[in-house]
Amino acid sequence: MTAGVMARVARRRSSGSWSNRGGRIAYLYLIPALLVMGIITAYPLLFQVWMSFTDYGIGNLRAGAPAPNFVGLKNYVDVLSSQLAIPNFSFVRLIVYNLWWAASNVVIHVILGVAIAILLNTRGLWFKRFYRAVFILPVVIPPIIVATVWKNMYDPDNGAINLILAGIGQLVRLPPEMFRIDWLRQVEDPIPWFLPFVPLPLAYYAMLITNTWLGWPLNSVVATGALQSIPHELYEAAEIDGANAWQRFRHVTLTYLRPAMLPYAIYGFVITFNLFHLAFFMSAGGPFGRTELLVTQAYRLVNDQKLYGVGASFAVIMFFILLVITLVTNRVARATQSYENL
Repeated sequence: MTAGVMARVARRRSSGSWSNRGGRIAYLYLIPALLVMGIITAYPLLFQVWMSFTDYGIGNLRAGAPAPNFVGLKNYVDVLSSQLAIPNFSFVRLIVYNLWWAASNVVIHVILGVAIAILLNTRGLWFKRFYRAVFILPVVIPPIIVATVWKNMYDPDNGAINLILAGIGQLVRLPPEMFRIDWLRQVEDPIPWFLPFVPLPLAYYAMLITNTWLGWPLNSVVATGALQSIPHELYEAAEIDGANAWQRFRHVTLTYLRPAMLPYAIYGFVITFNLFHLAFFMSAGGPFGRTELLVTQAYRLVNDQKLYGVGASFAVIMFFILLVITLVTNRVARATQSYENL
Protein backbone atom coordinates (compact mmCIF):
# COMPACT_ATOMS: atom_id res chain seq x y z
CA MET A 1 0.00 0.00 0.00
CA THR A 2 1.48 3.36 -1.02
CA ALA A 3 1.86 6.29 1.33
CA GLY A 4 -0.85 8.28 -0.48
CA VAL A 5 -3.44 5.51 -0.11
CA MET A 6 -2.61 5.09 3.57
CA ALA A 7 -3.03 8.84 4.13
CA ARG A 8 -6.46 8.82 2.48
CA VAL A 9 -7.60 5.85 4.59
CA ALA A 10 -6.40 7.60 7.74
CA ARG A 11 -8.29 10.76 6.81
CA ARG A 12 -11.51 8.79 6.19
CA ARG A 13 -11.20 7.02 9.52
CA SER A 14 -10.58 10.32 11.25
CA SER A 15 -13.55 12.05 9.60
CA GLY A 16 -15.78 9.04 10.35
CA SER A 17 -14.83 9.09 14.00
CA TRP A 18 -15.53 12.83 14.20
CA SER A 19 -18.94 12.40 12.53
CA ASN A 20 -19.86 9.60 14.92
CA ARG A 21 -18.72 11.73 17.81
CA GLY A 22 -20.79 14.64 16.52
CA GLY A 23 -23.85 12.39 16.28
CA ARG A 24 -23.38 11.28 19.87
CA ILE A 25 -23.06 14.87 21.02
CA ALA A 26 -26.30 15.76 19.18
CA TYR A 27 -28.11 12.97 21.03
CA LEU A 28 -26.74 14.27 24.32
CA TYR A 29 -28.26 17.68 23.58
CA LEU A 30 -31.62 16.01 22.86
CA ILE A 31 -31.74 14.14 26.17
CA PRO A 32 -33.04 17.10 28.30
CA ALA A 33 -35.87 17.78 25.82
CA LEU A 34 -36.75 14.07 25.68
CA LEU A 35 -36.85 13.90 29.47
CA VAL A 36 -39.14 16.92 29.71
CA MET A 37 -41.47 15.60 26.99
CA GLY A 38 -41.51 12.20 28.64
CA ILE A 39 -42.52 13.67 31.99
CA ILE A 40 -45.16 16.14 30.81
CA THR A 41 -46.52 14.23 27.78
CA ALA A 42 -45.67 10.55 27.55
CA TYR A 43 -46.12 9.61 31.22
CA PRO A 44 -49.60 11.22 31.61
CA LEU A 45 -50.78 9.56 28.40
CA LEU A 46 -49.57 6.14 29.46
CA PHE A 47 -51.00 6.63 32.95
CA GLN A 48 -54.36 7.55 31.45
CA VAL A 49 -54.38 4.41 29.31
CA TRP A 50 -53.63 2.35 32.43
CA MET A 51 -56.44 4.11 34.32
CA SER A 52 -58.90 3.23 31.57
CA PHE A 53 -58.55 -0.48 32.45
CA THR A 54 -59.26 0.07 36.16
CA ASP A 55 -62.08 1.30 38.40
CA TYR A 56 -60.02 4.31 39.40
CA GLY A 57 -62.10 6.63 41.58
CA ILE A 58 -61.77 9.54 43.93
CA GLY A 59 -60.69 7.25 46.76
CA ASN A 60 -57.57 6.30 44.86
CA LEU A 61 -56.34 9.91 44.87
CA ARG A 62 -55.37 9.76 48.54
CA ALA A 63 -51.76 9.12 49.45
CA GLY A 64 -51.36 5.52 50.52
CA ALA A 65 -54.72 4.50 49.06
CA PRO A 66 -54.98 0.91 47.74
CA ALA A 67 -54.45 0.37 44.05
CA PRO A 68 -57.61 0.37 41.91
CA ASN A 69 -59.07 -2.90 40.69
CA PHE A 70 -58.30 -4.07 37.17
CA VAL A 71 -61.57 -4.30 35.21
CA GLY A 72 -60.25 -4.99 31.74
CA LEU A 73 -62.42 -3.67 28.92
CA LYS A 74 -65.47 -3.06 31.10
CA ASN A 75 -65.16 0.75 30.97
CA TYR A 76 -64.91 0.69 27.18
CA VAL A 77 -67.90 -1.65 26.87
CA ASP A 78 -69.99 0.51 29.22
CA VAL A 79 -69.17 3.66 27.24
CA LEU A 80 -69.75 2.19 23.79
CA SER A 81 -73.00 0.45 24.83
CA SER A 82 -74.32 3.53 26.72
CA GLN A 83 -74.60 1.59 29.97
CA LEU A 84 -73.31 4.37 32.21
CA ALA A 85 -75.72 5.28 34.99
CA ILE A 86 -75.70 9.03 34.26
CA PRO A 87 -78.57 11.21 32.96
CA ASN A 88 -79.17 11.61 29.21
CA PHE A 89 -76.13 9.59 28.17
CA SER A 90 -76.18 8.02 24.71
CA PHE A 91 -72.81 7.42 23.09
CA VAL A 92 -74.26 6.99 19.59
CA ARG A 93 -76.16 10.26 19.81
CA LEU A 94 -73.09 11.99 21.22
CA ILE A 95 -70.74 10.93 18.46
CA VAL A 96 -73.21 11.56 15.62
CA TYR A 97 -74.09 15.01 16.95
CA ASN A 98 -70.40 15.78 17.56
CA LEU A 99 -69.47 14.82 14.00
CA TRP A 100 -72.33 16.87 12.56
CA TRP A 101 -71.46 19.84 14.77
CA ALA A 102 -67.82 19.85 13.63
CA ALA A 103 -68.59 19.22 9.95
CA SER A 104 -71.33 21.84 9.66
CA ASN A 105 -69.19 24.49 11.33
CA VAL A 106 -66.12 23.81 9.21
CA VAL A 107 -68.08 23.92 5.94
CA ILE A 108 -69.61 27.28 6.83
CA HIS A 109 -66.28 28.67 8.08
CA VAL A 110 -64.37 27.67 4.96
CA ILE A 111 -66.99 28.92 2.49
CA LEU A 112 -67.50 32.21 4.32
CA GLY A 113 -63.79 32.73 4.94
CA VAL A 114 -62.85 32.12 1.29
CA ALA A 115 -65.68 34.34 0.03
CA ILE A 116 -64.66 37.26 2.25
CA ALA A 117 -60.98 36.75 1.43
CA ILE A 118 -61.77 36.93 -2.30
CA LEU A 119 -63.87 40.04 -1.71
CA LEU A 120 -61.10 41.77 0.23
CA ASN A 121 -58.55 40.73 -2.40
CA THR A 122 -60.39 42.71 -5.07
CA ARG A 123 -58.21 45.31 -6.73
CA GLY A 124 -59.14 48.88 -5.99
CA LEU A 125 -61.03 48.13 -2.76
CA TRP A 126 -60.47 50.85 -0.19
CA PHE A 127 -59.44 50.24 3.45
CA LYS A 128 -58.42 46.62 2.91
CA ARG A 129 -56.00 46.63 5.81
CA PHE A 130 -58.59 48.14 8.13
CA TYR A 131 -61.14 45.46 7.27
CA ARG A 132 -58.60 42.68 7.78
CA ALA A 133 -57.63 44.12 11.16
CA VAL A 134 -61.26 44.40 12.30
CA PHE A 135 -62.50 40.95 11.32
CA ILE A 136 -59.63 39.24 13.17
CA LEU A 137 -60.76 40.73 16.51
CA PRO A 138 -63.04 37.77 17.49
CA VAL A 139 -60.00 35.47 17.45
CA VAL A 140 -58.12 37.44 20.12
CA ILE A 141 -61.04 37.54 22.57
CA PRO A 142 -60.77 34.86 25.33
CA PRO A 143 -63.19 31.97 24.65
CA ILE A 144 -64.93 32.22 28.01
CA ILE A 145 -65.69 35.89 27.30
CA VAL A 146 -67.17 34.97 23.92
CA ALA A 147 -69.36 32.28 25.45
CA THR A 148 -70.55 34.51 28.29
CA VAL A 149 -71.35 37.49 26.09
CA TRP A 150 -73.26 35.45 23.52
CA LYS A 151 -75.12 33.58 26.26
CA ASN A 152 -76.34 36.92 27.60
CA MET A 153 -77.23 38.04 24.08
CA TYR A 154 -79.49 34.98 23.77
CA ASP A 155 -81.31 35.72 27.05
CA PRO A 156 -85.06 35.30 26.38
CA ASP A 157 -86.09 38.46 28.26
CA ASN A 158 -83.29 41.00 27.98
CA GLY A 159 -80.96 39.55 25.36
CA ALA A 160 -79.85 41.68 22.44
CA ILE A 161 -80.96 39.09 19.87
CA ASN A 162 -84.59 39.04 21.01
CA LEU A 163 -84.67 42.82 21.48
CA ILE A 164 -83.45 43.34 17.91
CA LEU A 165 -86.02 40.87 16.56
CA ALA A 166 -88.76 42.56 18.60
CA GLY A 167 -87.73 45.95 17.22
CA ILE A 168 -87.93 44.62 13.66
CA GLY A 169 -91.30 43.02 14.49
CA GLN A 170 -92.70 46.35 15.64
CA LEU A 171 -92.06 47.77 12.18
CA VAL A 172 -94.47 45.20 10.74
CA ARG A 173 -96.78 45.34 13.80
CA LEU A 174 -96.06 41.92 15.20
CA PRO A 175 -96.64 41.34 18.94
CA PRO A 176 -93.46 41.42 21.08
CA GLU A 177 -94.43 38.08 22.68
CA MET A 178 -93.52 36.35 19.44
CA PHE A 179 -89.88 37.22 20.00
CA ARG A 180 -89.41 35.94 23.55
CA ILE A 181 -87.41 33.03 22.23
CA ASP A 182 -85.61 30.75 24.66
CA TRP A 183 -82.66 30.08 22.37
CA LEU A 184 -80.60 27.85 24.65
CA ARG A 185 -83.29 25.89 26.53
CA GLN A 186 -86.13 25.36 24.06
CA VAL A 187 -86.95 21.66 23.85
CA GLU A 188 -88.88 21.62 20.56
CA ASP A 189 -86.78 21.31 17.42
CA PRO A 190 -87.25 24.28 15.06
CA ILE A 191 -86.63 22.12 11.97
CA PRO A 192 -87.50 18.53 13.02
CA TRP A 193 -87.21 17.10 9.50
CA PHE A 194 -83.75 18.53 8.79
CA LEU A 195 -81.73 15.79 10.49
CA PRO A 196 -84.25 13.19 11.74
CA PHE A 197 -81.67 10.73 13.08
CA VAL A 198 -80.08 13.45 15.27
CA PRO A 199 -82.67 16.03 16.37
CA LEU A 200 -81.13 19.49 16.45
CA PRO A 201 -82.50 21.80 19.15
CA LEU A 202 -82.58 25.56 18.83
CA ALA A 203 -79.48 25.75 21.02
CA TYR A 204 -77.50 24.10 18.21
CA TYR A 205 -78.37 26.89 15.79
CA ALA A 206 -77.60 29.52 18.42
CA MET A 207 -74.14 28.06 19.00
CA LEU A 208 -73.65 27.62 15.25
CA ILE A 209 -74.19 31.37 14.76
CA THR A 210 -71.79 32.13 17.61
CA ASN A 211 -69.07 29.82 16.34
CA THR A 212 -69.49 31.12 12.78
CA TRP A 213 -68.81 34.63 14.07
CA LEU A 214 -65.80 33.24 15.93
CA GLY A 215 -64.43 30.83 13.34
CA TRP A 216 -64.47 32.38 9.87
CA PRO A 217 -61.81 35.11 10.42
CA LEU A 218 -58.86 32.69 10.67
CA ASN A 219 -60.10 30.84 7.60
CA SER A 220 -60.18 34.16 5.81
CA VAL A 221 -56.62 34.96 6.90
CA VAL A 222 -55.35 31.60 5.55
CA ALA A 223 -57.30 32.07 2.32
CA THR A 224 -55.95 35.62 1.93
CA GLY A 225 -52.37 34.38 2.19
CA ALA A 226 -53.06 31.65 -0.38
CA LEU A 227 -54.74 34.11 -2.75
CA GLN A 228 -51.84 36.53 -2.61
CA SER A 229 -49.41 33.74 -3.49
CA ILE A 230 -51.21 32.95 -6.79
CA PRO A 231 -49.25 34.45 -9.71
CA HIS A 232 -51.35 37.04 -11.51
CA GLU A 233 -49.95 35.80 -14.82
CA LEU A 234 -52.11 32.67 -14.46
CA TYR A 235 -55.27 34.79 -14.55
CA GLU A 236 -53.98 36.73 -17.52
CA ALA A 237 -53.12 33.53 -19.38
CA ALA A 238 -56.51 32.03 -18.62
CA GLU A 239 -58.24 35.20 -19.80
CA ILE A 240 -56.24 35.17 -23.04
CA ASP A 241 -57.31 31.54 -23.56
CA GLY A 242 -60.94 32.67 -23.35
CA ALA A 243 -61.77 31.50 -19.81
CA ASN A 244 -64.68 33.35 -18.23
CA ALA A 245 -64.80 34.50 -14.61
CA TRP A 246 -66.23 31.21 -13.29
CA GLN A 247 -63.63 29.14 -15.18
CA ARG A 248 -60.81 31.31 -13.85
CA PHE A 249 -62.16 30.93 -10.33
CA ARG A 250 -62.58 27.17 -10.66
CA HIS A 251 -59.36 26.25 -12.42
CA VAL A 252 -56.99 28.84 -10.98
CA THR A 253 -58.29 30.19 -7.67
CA LEU A 254 -59.75 27.00 -6.23
CA THR A 255 -56.85 24.90 -7.51
CA TYR A 256 -54.29 27.01 -5.68
CA LEU A 257 -56.46 27.48 -2.59
CA ARG A 258 -56.84 23.75 -1.98
CA PRO A 259 -53.31 22.99 -0.67
CA ALA A 260 -53.74 25.75 1.91
CA MET A 261 -57.40 25.36 2.86
CA LEU A 262 -57.74 21.59 3.12
CA PRO A 263 -55.11 21.09 5.86
CA TYR A 264 -56.57 24.07 7.71
CA ALA A 265 -60.08 22.64 7.32
CA ILE A 266 -58.89 19.37 8.90
CA TYR A 267 -57.28 21.35 11.70
CA GLY A 268 -60.49 23.36 12.13
CA PHE A 269 -62.51 20.14 12.27
CA VAL A 270 -60.37 18.82 15.13
CA ILE A 271 -60.58 22.13 17.00
CA THR A 272 -64.37 22.37 16.56
CA PHE A 273 -64.80 18.71 17.45
CA ASN A 274 -63.20 19.49 20.82
CA LEU A 275 -64.71 22.97 21.24
CA PHE A 276 -65.37 22.97 24.97
CA HIS A 277 -66.33 26.49 25.94
CA LEU A 278 -69.48 27.00 23.84
CA ALA A 279 -71.13 23.69 24.73
CA PHE A 280 -70.20 24.04 28.38
CA PHE A 281 -70.70 27.72 29.14
CA MET A 282 -73.47 28.61 26.69
CA SER A 283 -75.91 25.70 26.59
CA ALA A 284 -74.42 23.54 29.38
CA GLY A 285 -75.16 20.58 27.11
CA GLY A 286 -78.88 21.28 27.19
CA PRO A 287 -81.62 20.82 26.62
CA PHE A 288 -81.43 17.33 28.15
CA GLY A 289 -77.88 16.73 26.97
CA ARG A 290 -78.71 17.18 23.27
CA THR A 291 -75.91 19.69 22.64
CA GLU A 292 -73.37 17.80 24.72
CA LEU A 293 -70.06 17.14 23.01
CA LEU A 294 -67.68 14.28 23.68
CA VAL A 295 -65.21 16.61 25.35
CA THR A 296 -67.81 18.12 27.70
CA GLN A 297 -69.20 14.66 28.50
CA ALA A 298 -65.69 13.48 29.38
CA TYR A 299 -65.30 16.50 31.66
CA ARG A 300 -68.58 15.71 33.43
CA LEU A 301 -67.56 12.07 33.90
CA VAL A 302 -64.48 13.21 35.78
CA ASN A 303 -65.61 16.43 37.45
CA ASP A 304 -69.25 15.64 38.30
CA GLN A 305 -69.41 11.85 38.47
CA LYS A 306 -65.83 11.27 39.74
CA LEU A 307 -65.52 8.28 37.37
CA TYR A 308 -61.83 8.65 36.58
CA GLY A 309 -61.39 5.23 35.02
CA VAL A 310 -64.45 5.65 32.81
CA GLY A 311 -63.35 9.17 31.89
CA ALA A 312 -59.92 7.88 30.89
CA SER A 313 -61.46 5.23 28.62
CA PHE A 314 -63.76 7.88 27.17
CA ALA A 315 -60.74 10.06 26.33
CA VAL A 316 -58.93 7.14 24.69
CA ILE A 317 -61.97 6.45 22.53
CA MET A 318 -62.09 10.14 21.54
CA PHE A 319 -58.42 9.99 20.53
CA PHE A 320 -58.95 7.07 18.18
CA ILE A 321 -62.08 8.63 16.69
CA LEU A 322 -60.16 11.79 15.82
CA LEU A 323 -57.16 9.82 14.61
CA VAL A 324 -59.28 7.79 12.18
CA ILE A 325 -61.15 10.87 10.94
CA THR A 326 -57.91 12.79 10.37
CA LEU A 327 -56.16 9.94 8.54
CA VAL A 328 -59.15 9.15 6.34
CA THR A 329 -59.81 12.80 5.52
CA ASN A 330 -56.17 13.47 4.76
CA ARG A 331 -55.99 10.46 2.45
CA VAL A 332 -59.27 11.04 0.63
CA ALA A 333 -58.87 14.80 0.23
CA ARG A 334 -55.10 14.60 -0.46
CA ALA A 335 -54.73 17.56 1.84
CA THR A 336 -50.94 17.52 1.87
CA GLN A 337 -50.54 17.36 -1.89
CA SER A 338 -48.25 20.01 -3.36
CA TYR A 339 -48.94 22.40 -6.21
CA GLU A 340 -46.85 20.31 -8.61
CA ASN A 341 -49.16 17.28 -8.16
CA LEU A 342 -52.44 19.14 -8.62
